[in-house]
Amino acid sequence: MVNRESVINTQIELSNLIGVPGHEEEVTDYILIKLEKLGVDKAWIDPLGNVLAIKEGTDPNGLRIMLDGHVDEVGFMISHIDDKGFLTIETLGGIDKRLMLGALLQFQTVKKEQILGVVGAAPPHITKPDEREQVPAINEMFVDIGCKDKKAVLALGLDIGSVGTFYTECKKLNDDTLLGKAFDDRTACNVIIHVLEELKDAEIPHTLLINFAVQEEVGGRGAMVAGYTLEPSIALALENTIASDVPGVPNQKIVTKLGDGPAVTAADRSLIVPKKILDRIKQAAEVDNIKWQYKKPTYGGTDAGAISRTRAGVPSGVVSVPCRYIHANAGLLLVDDIINTIKLVTNFCKI
Repeated sequence: MVNRESVINTQIELSNLIGVPGHEEEVTDYILIKLEKLGVDKAWIDPLGNVLAIKEGTDPNGLRIMLDGHVDEVGFMISHIDDKGFLTIETLGGIDKRLMLGALLQFQTVKKEQILGVVGAAPPHITKPDEREQVPAINEMFVDIGCKDKKAVLALGLDIGSVGTFYTECKKLNDDTLLGKAFDDRTACNVIIHVLEELKDAEIPHTLLINFAVQEEVGGRGAMVAGYTLEPSIALALENTIASDVPGVPNQKIVTKLGDGPAVTAADRSLIVPKKILDRIKQAAEVDNIKWQYKKPTYGGTDAGAISRTRAGVPSGVVSVPCRYIHANAGLLLVDDIINTIKLVTNFCKI
């Protein structure tokens, strides 16, 4: 039985951590502590920063099943500090510039302290009407952290190359709805943690290979390295994906819907899922009559695409938890969708 309160609390804790591409240590440290109590036989951090773990199966000829979820979130890097203390930023990962004006951001200092700021642009009162209709590029906006000059910024422990992300505290909106940042892909980290919890005392024939991957948002770099290291026979990338069941979206363009359970990918821009992997996912759902949906149409790519191309090739699939407003300052998802994903992936590992 999946512990609902544990799922909620872990989601909140993971969401509130900061871990942008290349700077994921706050998240990986948290996960390493979790792994100490989850019955894995080995856990370590590789040279790129991935957290890898192995849970040995009972059958030496069993499958080597890789579960992958990335730890990084979209974020920002300081690219310039002007003499008046305003910051210019570049994005790490894909972020819609329409979300930015007025957004609250948090930056990490060299001592891992958080510095808050607000994204600004020229006031509308002093701009021309046609200028107000245009959204400037993110690197044409500025971030105000309340410093009077560059020297004050540097004194806080920020400099060129310092990173940050959206400032959003994860909250329960009701018994089944959570709102927070970084659900892509801390939700998958939550799923894997609870799959390991479900299997902690179970004897299964297959060996589980775990990768909490870094740098997915900038090209699936961690997954490719881990796939090479762990040598899986099959792989499953766990993701947080677009739920576009909102006003103004026609039915044929709805990628996934909240409440319809785990979303299964048949194909995306990085991967065509082999039939044997799709069949195994469907079989896993049938064990407990788990409600699931297809992710459609074929938007985006995931770590599965990178893993599938390692060594001699790895048959790979993707199972995702639907989330509204991913890559934004706040996403929204349902706890039941997370729990049903945990159940499906647990079954995938056992059958």
